[in-house]
Amino acid sequence: TEHETDGSKVLDYEGNWRDIFQNWEALACSYPEFVQGMIFKFLNASTFDGYNPYRVTKGGFDWETIEPDNPWSYIGYWGDHQIIYLQKLLELSEKYSPGSLQAGFDQNWFVYAAVPYRIKPYDQLLQNPQDTIEFDHAWDTEIRQRRATMGTDGTLLALEGEEIYRVNFLEKILATLLAKISNLVPEAGIWMNTQRPEWNDANNALVGNGVSMVTLCYLRRFLKFFQSMLEKTDLDSVTISGELMEFYHSTRETLIHFSPLLSGKISDPDRKAITDRLGTAASDYRQQIYQNGFRGKKRSISRSGLQGFVQVCLDFAEHSIRANRRPDNLYHAYNLMTVHEGGISYSRLSEMLEGQVAVLSAGFLRPEEALEVLGALKKSALFRDDQYSYILYPNKDLPGFLQKNTIPAADARASVLLQKLIADGNTQIVERDVSGGVHFNGNFKNAKDLDTALDALSDNGYNDLVAREQELVQGIFENMFSHKAFTGRSGTFFAYEGLGSIYWHMVSKLLLAVQECCLQAIEEGTGPVVIGRLLEHFYEIEAGIGVHKSPELYGAFPTDPYSHTPFHRGAQQPGMTGQVKEDFLARFGELGIVVRAGKLSFNPCLLRKGEFLKETQSVEYVDVRGVRTPLRLEPGTLCFTCCQIPVVYRIQEEERLELVFADGQTAVSDRLELDEATSRQVFQRNGAIRQMLVSIRAITLRD
Repeated sequence: TEHETDGSKVLDYEGNWRDIFQNWEALACSYPEFVQGMIFKFLNASTFDGYNPYRVTKGGFDWETIEPDNPWSYIGYWGDHQIIYLQKLLELSEKYSPGSLQAGFDQNWFVYAAVPYRIKPYDQLLQNPQDTIEFDHAWDTEIRQRRATMGTDGTLLALEGEEIYRVNFLEKILATLLAKISNLVPEAGIWMNTQRPEWNDANNALVGNGVSMVTLCYLRRFLKFFQSMLEKTDLDSVTISGELMEFYHSTRETLIHFSPLLSGKISDPDRKAITDRLGTAASDYRQQIYQNGFRGKKRSISRSGLQGFVQVCLDFAEHSIRANRRPDNLYHAYNLMTVHEGGISYSRLSEMLEGQVAVLSAGFLRPEEALEVLGALKKSALFRDDQYSYILYPNKDLPGFLQKNTIPAADARASVLLQKLIADGNTQIVERDVSGGVHFNGNFKNAKDLDTALDALSDNGYNDLVAREQELVQGIFENMFSHKAFTGRSGTFFAYEGLGSIYWHMVSKLLLAVQECCLQAIEEGTGPVVIGRLLEHFYEIEAGIGVHKSPELYGAFPTDPYSHTPFHRGAQQPGMTGQVKEDFLARFGELGIVVRAGKLSFNPCLLRKGEFLKETQSVEYVDVRGVRTPLRLEPGTLCFTCCQIPVVYRIQEEERLELVFADGQTAVSDRLELDEATSRQVFQRNGAIRQMLVSIRAITLRD
């Protein structure tokens, strides 16, 4: 929009949480000076109980509201983005501006978002994990009234007397971490119990019974980074809210107490004991704040204690990741938990591409292990040969209408109750058709409807049979419909993220994860055979993405981003999806842009010789002042921009870096790295540097 007085541009933004922060990750690479503001925006829009609202705007944030007369209104807390999107921004901050994160460890620069949701107490989460969030209408009204009179500050948690409650960076990180760890189900993942799915909406029916190894893998990456931050700080202690301190102490004691179990497989009773204690600690903390708010009393937390806590969290996370390695060398993405009298058990779902992306991104696997995952992935049911790419889940044939809801004859005969109901002509539970087939009541939507009908039968003279066979009938119902394993549209749709469908954003996430594994292997000096095979997977995945295909194969213009490619037709649903962000980041990595310890350097170890120009070409770029500028490129060169400064690669005998400044002066170095002060000029986009000429030896490039 334009400013109403001088006509200048007024920059604004709004969007749902994931769209804003996933795209800001790529934006931060071109505008590094904004990354601190991005982190502040992220943390200050997150809640005391460790989650985030639905929508972020330049003026603040919004949340979904419940409408009593509208069955389509639905609320829930988003959570997985709290970990990986935040982690990516933190990593960028440490690369471009080392030490800036530690500077906020003990500074009360942060606040808590007031979102009018209440997560139910832990015992109620166990009873019905699909109904866990309550919308507080009174609190919602109060927040909106405060916002009307105070502006955005009215949507923040406050102490008595309306003073905004302020906390430090360490507390915000700890609140986020504890929210995840408190939902840990050992060997299964992070319990998804806030009525919202994770990154992949197509699996939204997993909410409640689902436990996520995806989030646990990203949490492992988060923990390793947090561990390194604690090692670098000079602070021996920091103060945090007393209420959060109690939550932290209880969680740490629980993990330390049960840590000896990590030497082997965890039993169902022990799994429930751990989950109960973690969940109860989180529940007590939440209820305290819901009812009384923060008292404003701070307590001291030691760095050494935090380091021990992070390590035991890592021990539990890595134990679970190891437990989720499949016999075929892939890793489970999501599991299903069942609470029973003997404890908590879990069952497996089919292989998913998302799980492989997460474990490859976790920083947990050695290069050789990453190669095993990629080799297994290529051989798996997830590989789609016609597109030379990967689908989200194995394709499957769905049963036709006449095959559904037909009880196997042996199961029907095994139940005296069902046989008696048929003989009596009672159709409350089952009905027999003219061909002799037996079917459950067609009005049943799920097992709860069956339970209600069985309870009603008890009042109609069938009480003894119901008492004796209720579990048997429930088991027949679940075996037929497997409602607990229903993932959502991923198991029923034929497009979007459905059966046989490639979801291009996930393929690009895979590409970026594999690139990280390649760079790790090169940096660690892994053997050339392993590096070579990792690179083969990287280039193959890259070639399978749309921009490298013909329109005939892609089914659309290859340079246009599309959401997905169903099994039965070409690319569908055009739009600027998250895939674009991943592809930008992967391309930056392939070009060899490296930022570390505040210094910009160039190491194009993944770049191929074939990308360099074969003949003279003229290009035009837009410089940092917004001026369109022509540039002539010679054969044997390649050009891109970094923070809107053109970088020209030239294949030469010796490495050399030449900086051309705006005043016409030049500086030459035999190292392909800028010092910190000069790098800062690039990151600040101040126009001091006009061009960077980088001479690269051919031997460093890939064939």
